[in-house]
Amino acid sequence: MAKRNFSFAILLFFFFFLFFFLFSFSLATNVSYDHRSLIIDGQRKLLLSASIHYPRSVPGMWPGLIKTAKEGGIDVIETYVFWNGHELSPGNYYFGGRYNLVKFVKIVQQAGMHLILRIGPFVAAEWNFGGVPVWLHYVPGTVFRTDNEPFKHHMQNFTTYIVNMMKREKFFASQGGPIILAQIENEYGDIERIYGDGGKPYAMWAAKMAVAQDIGVPWIMCQQYDAPDPVINTCNSFYCDQFTPNSPNKPKFWTENWPGWFKTFGSRDPHRPPEDVAFAVARFFQKGGSLNNYYMYHGGTNFGRTSGGPFITTSYDYDAPIDEYGIARLPKWGHLKQLHEAIKLCEHPMLHGEPTLLSLGSLQEADVYTDSSGGCAAFISNMDEENEKTVYFQNVSYHLPPWSVSILPDCKNVAFNTAKVGHQTSIMEMVPEYLQASMTSPDKESKAPKWGVYVEKAGIWGEADFVKNGFVDHINTTKDTTDYLWYTTSFYVNENEEILSNRNQATLVISSKGHALHAFVNQKLQGSASGNGLNSTFDFESPILLKAGKNEISLLSMTVGLQNAGPFYEWVGAGLTSVKVKGLKNGTVDLSSNAWTYKIGLEGEHLKIYQANGLNSVKWQSTSEPPKNQPLTWYKVRHFFWLRRYSWTLIM
Repeated sequence: MAKRNFSFAILLFFFFFLFFFLFSFSLATNVSYDHRSLIIDGQRKLLLSASIHYPRSVPGMWPGLIKTAKEGGIDVIETYVFWNGHELSPGNYYFGGRYNLVKFVKIVQQAGMHLILRIGPFVAAEWNFGGVPVWLHYVPGTVFRTDNEPFKHHMQNFTTYIVNMMKREKFFASQGGPIILAQIENEYGDIERIYGDGGKPYAMWAAKMAVAQDIGVPWIMCQQYDAPDPVINTCNSFYCDQFTPNSPNKPKFWTENWPGWFKTFGSRDPHRPPEDVAFAVARFFQKGGSLNNYYMYHGGTNFGRTSGGPFITTSYDYDAPIDEYGIARLPKWGHLKQLHEAIKLCEHPMLHGEPTLLSLGSLQEADVYTDSSGGCAAFISNMDEENEKTVYFQNVSYHLPPWSVSILPDCKNVAFNTAKVGHQTSIMEMVPEYLQASMTSPDKESKAPKWGVYVEKAGIWGEADFVKNGFVDHINTTKDTTDYLWYTTSFYVNENEEILSNRNQATLVISSKGHALHAFVNQKLQGSASGNGLNSTFDFESPILLKAGKNEISLLSMTVGLQNAGPFYEWVGAGLTSVKVKGLKNGTVDLSSNAWTYKIGLEGEHLKIYQANGLNSVKWQSTSEPPKNQPLTWYKVRHFFWLRRYSWTLIM
């Protein structure tokens, strides 16, 4: 009896295993491509994709963001994988909180959407150090993104780690999951030649390494003009209608369509009108495109110290269809939703017929798609930026506004024109909560916020980290553990120096590789200086009043996000290059080769006063108004804001 039961158990296990295998196989999705489009389970697909980066929003926002994207006509969610957010030190991985990649992919899957996983692992993305861990720069012999063994070793290890994680979760479409495309490297084609003999071999190695991962779905390389088969090269730009893949066997993909732009400190808010975004998308599909991805569809927020640049702001709103707070930006979101609906009506003839180009004027043309079943779709464009035109197509007149595309899903009736915005417009206003409360409460003063103030010491706090003649590079010293590095030195002024007269002042002259600086003399702030998003280097010059005897110069060097792109970007440094005092009786004193005392970070950082458990470790001064003209001050306040939406509809 026991033997019979054992045999029955084995048989039952076999049938269960067979059932599970067949069930899993039935869920698997075959993803391939031809010259026209991605092919999913034998069907050509026209795809609309949205970039939403999981670390740039909090997990509680993810379901709402994906739902809003789907309601906007989006089929696919796209995200980078952020190497430096996951591998905190060699082999030490983190996938919690905002970096819970598995949770994010599951939410996409539960929404019934596809996913494009841009593993990179270099991402650029206006992200600190381009997404590559800072520790990798200090692995001996490492040069990023070239035919360099240490870099390739760590890059392959991380890529394989992510691929295996996705395989364990059965996230690839070949396993029944949502991932239909994966990306290796990013925008390397534009700088490949600058790496000389190491450029092309590295790019080819990256492609071969990726394909060998055997994920069962195609790989893509953005802006990689020599991407080898079977890897698909793709376009990133404001306009990609004229892009042509590097092989007639590859489809035309647009992996970064920029509906706005990122913001840098001191610059204006970038804005791209919805009419122009829609025009670019319609022209792309008109000219044979089959996958468009908005970068970004929701930009979100650069939390903590993740902003790259340098000088890229905490906000990564990007003027995207979904704003930084997760709210649909109108009319952009609505205008693009209507565009998507019109394009989807054209899907079958577009993907199963070759276009016929008709010239309708000097800057006007039509592309007509017909399929074997008699389906017909047409795109009529007016590329004149200033003048409207009336054209005749198939014996019918059509009015075309300037810089517009009309979409005719049946080659007769206009379903959508990119220049005609008929969707509701809204403006968000952030209002302090206590002002809202004062509308019903006479006790306005009681609603005012209470500030806590903590003042940093100017110069070396605690025990110095080291003393060195001359300057050290800021980034090589802090290794991105903090944005702050103190440079402090002293020099003596003789009582007989004319500089002691109030009628004459010395001048402090400083040069720096970047990014910003506060200058103190004898504990008093003399001024500040910084570079900008175009040029990190800067010079500082300010009159100073010295005293007889010892004078202390303390310079707080600051980084504002590390370089995130460009050839050999990891070698771009920061910090002081020259410090001089001019105007002394004996001429200019060059302090550059002095003995400088260094301290990494701020005391408030060391005390972790920005954390809940660190706030009690220091004595905060309480005040109803923050102090003015007081440098190096930490502030804390508990305050709430609410969003007020103003909406209207303009029919054109």
